[in-house]
Amino acid sequence: MNPTLPAPLAARHRPASLRALFIAFTWLALQGFGGVLAVVQRELVERKEWLTQEEFVEDWAVAQVLPGPNVVNLALMFGGRMFGLAGALTALAGLLAVPLVVVVLLAVLHAHFAASPAVEGALRGMGAVSAGLIGALGLKLAGALATNPVPLAWSIAIGIAGFVLIALLQVPLLYVMLVLGGLGCVLAWRGLAA
Repeated sequence: MNPTLPAPLAARHRPASLRALFIAFTWLALQGFGGVLAVVQRELVERKEWLTQEEFVEDWAVAQVLPGPNVVNLALMFGGRMFGLAGALTALAGLLAVPLVVVVLLAVLHAHFAASPAVEGALRGMGAVSAGLIGALGLKLAGALATNPVPLAWSIAIGIAGFVLIALLQVPLLYVMLVLGGLGCVLAWRGLAA
């Protein structure tokens, strides 16, 4: 067991080995074509119980702020927390190695069958399923708002404002993130200071 882990984390479930970590992140990646957020949350929080819901929300928030793909950032943070640098690299390899081979094979198949109406329909259907999974996960994660330092009314208002500004008014994401993200940070700081 890693002696540098905080007490609550050391006392709960954790990957038994680097191999278990690699297999878990490979399985996550293979399940999550088109977006792995819902799959990652289900596997790490609900099935394996390697993270609590609150820890997942906090880690995901940090992963979104860091440059690069969110799930890659999460894999690096989680693997590093469990096994240091070897864990970070193992989680990253699990996330990327086998899926890379699958994507290359799918690209070859798509180039051959791209004109098929069945393939076009299947891809449209996968997009709808992916949107549904993300919506369902949003509802699951809403429970974490109870312990959020930002008041619920402000959280909802910031979410609605973000949707209106980006989807309806087509304000560039950078400006929306600076303004609404800055507002969220100030509110969180005030909530934590109280």
